[in-house]
Amino acid sequence: MRLSTVRRPGGTTAAGRIEGDTIVLLDYPCVGSLIAAGLDWRTAAAAVGGEVIPLDGADLAPLVPAPPKIICMGLNYATHLKEMGRTPPTHPTLFAKYTRALIGPTDDILVPPVTEAVDWEGELAFVIGTTVRFADEAAAREAIAGYTIMNDVTMRDWQFRTLQFLQGKSFEGSTPLGPSLVTPDELENPADLALRTLVNGEVMQKSRTSDLLFPPVEIVRYVSQFITLEPGDVLTTGTPGGVGHGRNPKVYLADGDVVTVDVEGLGVVRNTVRFG
Repeated sequence: MRLSTVRRPGGTTAAGRIEGDTIVLLDYPCVGSLIAAGLDWRTAAAAVGGEVIPLDGADLAPLVPAPPKIICMGLNYATHLKEMGRTPPTHPTLFAKYTRALIGPTDDILVPPVTEAVDWEGELAFVIGTTVRFADEAAAREAIAGYTIMNDVTMRDWQFRTLQFLQGKSFEGSTPLGPSLVTPDELENPADLALRTLVNGEVMQKSRTSDLLFPPVEIVRYVSQFITLEPGDVLTTGTPGGVGHGRNPKVYLADGDVVTVDVEGLGVVRNTVRFG
């Protein structure tokens, strides 16, 4: 099953089920509210639904516009560790984002004039489907509702002001999430998906999710030891090597650049950078 959140006339949104080249709108305001409805959300998502609109040209909102939590991983690919001059961590490296950071899969990335070092980080992300605490491997696997894509756009000049990542990672209007939630049964092998990031058509990152040091199930298991994960929570898995900050000389995004992240079986997020 593939689900998206669609912007509708009048400033509303609706969850929708993708069927071929159409979206069947569902009686929920977004994918997050569908998952958090306290019922068998898969059955609700598969119901007949209402209005059918074309997928082509649909205005997609952030997949989960207001997740209870956004928990992100850093330093989770060996290639990224090497380019950033870091040693492999013994535990997952975590930081948070906030709701206002999220944008849709084709929205502009808005960059305020306080930063000059805007970098890309294409990532596999996933959404929690059931409440889970102190999860073992089986419970952690069952808790994953599905997978999606995030571009963890990072303001490096802010990130490295201190040892904490948060201030460089949660600029408002900077983080594309989408285009769809893809349930695990739709993917031949969720543990080994090809990932690429392109800037103006040039491939900058190219890896596979099988290279993750801490895969999604381990992230859920670990995080659930100290906090309850809830339906609609968004978690990310970190980025591979090839970021702009890791290059010599360093390369950062400029006004008008188009950044594309595609993950095998999950679709594409494609966003234009706008300085202002």
